[in-house]
Amino acid sequence: MSYRGRFAPSPSGTLHFGSLVAAVASWLDARRSSGEWLVRIEDVDQPRTVPGAADAILRALDALGLHWDGEVVYQSRRTELYDAALAQLRAGGHTYRCRCSRREIADSALHGVEGAIYPGTCRDREVGEAGSAAVRALAPDEAVAFDDRVQGRITQKVARDVGDFVLRRRDGLHAYQLAVVVDDAQQGITDIVRGADLLWSTPRQIVLQRWLGFTTPRYMHLPVAADRSGEKLSKQTNAAAVDIARGVHELRRALRFLGQRDAAGATPRELLENARRAWEPGLVPRRPAIAVEPA
Repeated sequence: MSYRGRFAPSPSGTLHFGSLVAAVASWLDARRSSGEWLVRIEDVDQPRTVPGAADAILRALDALGLHWDGEVVYQSRRTELYDAALAQLRAGGHTYRCRCSRREIADSALHGVEGAIYPGTCRDREVGEAGSAAVRALAPDEAVAFDDRVQGRITQKVARDVGDFVLRRRDGLHAYQLAVVVDDAQQGITDIVRGADLLWSTPRQIVLQRWLGFTTPRYMHLPVAADRSGEKLSKQTNAAAVDIARGVHELRRALRFLGQRDAAGATPRELLENARRAWEPGLVPRRPAIAVEPA
């Protein structure tokens, strides 16, 4: 299969530098391989969606010369696909319903790579269909391993390090882990380039890919952009929006962050074309995070 990559921002705010790094790296990796680059708006978590944010992100990408292929996909319009996948997992005996509250889980759980490890309280209970309940995946006990193009060999025991993870929340919204796996398979994504904050989500996604009969893409997890205190730049921490009026400057900052050689270009389009020719994934720092100075 020919290369098909994607950039999948959540519309909880404008495009900030950390997101720009992921966009630039995924675009360069796709274009260097003469592949397609898709854009998907990950708005499955509707309560966190900011009105107008998706359009603002798309305008910023366009202004910066990061043009995509095909139509933009919105997760909020794909719930039938997620329901079908959930039904398949249920039929395969991979799920169960759970009525535990966050407080109950926090009071009885150990701390894992991403917070509390669900202790399996409802695994052996018969939680009926009446009333609200989350749907959890029965985490496998065996180790899941993959070779990341930047971070190297990654191995995780999902049952030990995460526990039975949520596929559909109690409020009825599908969880990111399920939605992203279904979307990547349905869109034929061969290569995923994203931040290392999602590195430890990958084993869960590989588990779901195997259960659903999907092909596992190649992964490249980039160091995330952090502030001086080491906290990841994000919309939740009020990270500043990328200044599209200084597009060449912002793109050069992203290339430096990614360890790439400086590229010439008076416009974003010229700069990106030169950066595409010179793109070397092996130069990306093998680190989970890198602190950045203000623009």
